Amino acid sequence: MKIAMIGAGYVGLVSGACFADFGHEVVCVDKDASKIEKLRQNVMPIYEPGLASIVKRNVEGERLSFSTELAESLEGCDAVFIAVGTPSRRGDGHADLSYVYAATEEIAESITKPIVVVTKSTVPVGTGDEVELILSKKLNSDQFAVVSNPEFLREGAAIDDFKRPDRIVIGTEDDRARAVMSEIYRPLFLNESPLLFTGRRTAELIKYAANAFLATKITFINEISDLCEKVGADVQEVSRGIGLDNRIGAKFLHAGPGYGGSCFPKDTLALMKTAQDNESPLRIVEAVVQVNDQRKRAMGRKVIQAMSGSVRDKKIALFGLTFKPNTDDMRDAPSIAIAQTLIDAGANVTAYDPEGMELAKDIMPAVEMMESSYQAATEADGVVIVTEWDAFRALDLKKLSGLMTGKALIDLRNIYDPQDVAKSGLEYTSVGRA
Repeated sequence: MKIAMIGAGYVGLVSGACFADFGHEVVCVDKDASKIEKLRQNVMPIYEPGLASIVKRNVEGERLSFSTELAESLEGCDAVFIAVGTPSRRGDGHADLSYVYAATEEIAESITKPIVVVTKSTVPVGTGDEVELILSKKLNSDQFAVVSNPEFLREGAAIDDFKRPDRIVIGTEDDRARAVMSEIYRPLFLNESPLLFTGRRTAELIKYAANAFLATKITFINEISDLCEKVGADVQEVSRGIGLDNRIGAKFLHAGPGYGGSCFPKDTLALMKTAQDNESPLRIVEAVVQVNDQRKRAMGRKVIQAMSGSVRDKKIALFGLTFKPNTDDMRDAPSIAIAQTLIDAGANVTAYDPEGMELAKDIMPAVEMMESSYQAATEADGVVIVTEWDAFRALDLKKLSGLMTGKALIDLRNIYDPQDVAKSGLEYTSVGRA
């Protein structure tokens, strides 16, 4: 089938490349001409393991192309996916749908044959209705059908998530659209990936509900970790003890400095606002948002406490800046609040991240970016592990200790065993462990 993907960002590019890898003919459309030109040269705008090779293979196979022109890209297409950004709107926390609606307007002006319009972007309940209304002002009902098809891609593992999904959610009541979507996803269905057909509004809510639930698990174990420190328990053993219950599961029960990224912060906020607007407030989600925001700066204060209560004129090295490993995404990363808390307290902050420093340097200009973890730690009074990159899991702790002026190692991801750290002469502080 022929598919147009509006938006060559994280969701659009990964989805488009994977659809092309299934054998479909895909064109990714973006208004950013420089991004499109770089993609044509196989220069990726994001860091995602394995993406560049898939893009290169399918461009060479003439199944994947890139364009800035939507009208010509839509010629002969069976479906057009809207995969543009839906950031939190300034001032009120609602999802900003201006890019979705602008894309819809352009689709209405451009199509030449009946087409399925698919919202891949994460959008609040009822957005598909508005997309349908915009299209119906210029098109007859037999010229289009609107479908919700939310994505469930984890940054750093997006390709595997797309090709081996837990489920594929398709929201439509239109038989023609159902047939088109079934054909698009047929390669996955043959691999026994479940296709879940629902109403369109239900599909829109599934995405938000899933992210809110996972954010709640993270926030829950983070609060339990604080209690563990107070009562002398070990949060990692608590996590294992409750995660082995198959009704709960072990995933997203790792204590740390709070969630960040492109999805959880904005999606929990948007779901909370939708619920309030519909006079059905989600008190649990409201608490999750509040606790997570507070936790990031609390982790900065935890570092200060580990440094004998003061970091003034001390050098602190941050290991990891991105919100999670295997991505360059800095959106709502805990490192931002942690670094600012330390700087506000008078510290000099250095940092190293395998992929995120190019974006981070504009977000945190007062932080000195270094070429390696050991360089960042040289003459540091303390080292803080913020992101659990593999590069930080097997550090030479004796070498690290020798390079540092002080001896404080604050591990906000609990990737080290306290006894192993003690042998190196470092003073270890972790999360949720006495």
